[in-house]
Amino acid sequence: MKIRFRIWLEVEGKPIISEGKYRLLKEIEQSGSIKEAANKLGLSYKKAHSQIRTIEERLGKEVVSRKRRKGAVLTSTGKKIIAEYEKIFEAFSSLSKKFADK
Repeated sequence: MKIRFRIWLEVEGKPIISEGKYRLLKEIEQSGSIKEAANKLGLSYKKAHSQIRTIEERLGKEVVSRKRRKGAVLTSTGKKIIAEYEKIFEAFSSLSKKFADK
């Protein structure tokens, strides 16, 4: 038997981050560029920018600091969100492995 799950974080019933947005933020953190992150994930720049804007609007805080012609970096809020997502994902992964092994 295989156990599968999906995780997303919400604020006031509105989704903030799921696996796709997590991967986008993680790629921005690693590459320092929205464009490079979007290309690596097979997204258009416009789609990536739209996803970031949606997260920021729903949180009311900036998650990516954009520096024209100098790339982008995650803000402390952005780093906190991906850390929280990773922590929750790891807990679910561990639990699913525990049940799958039985």
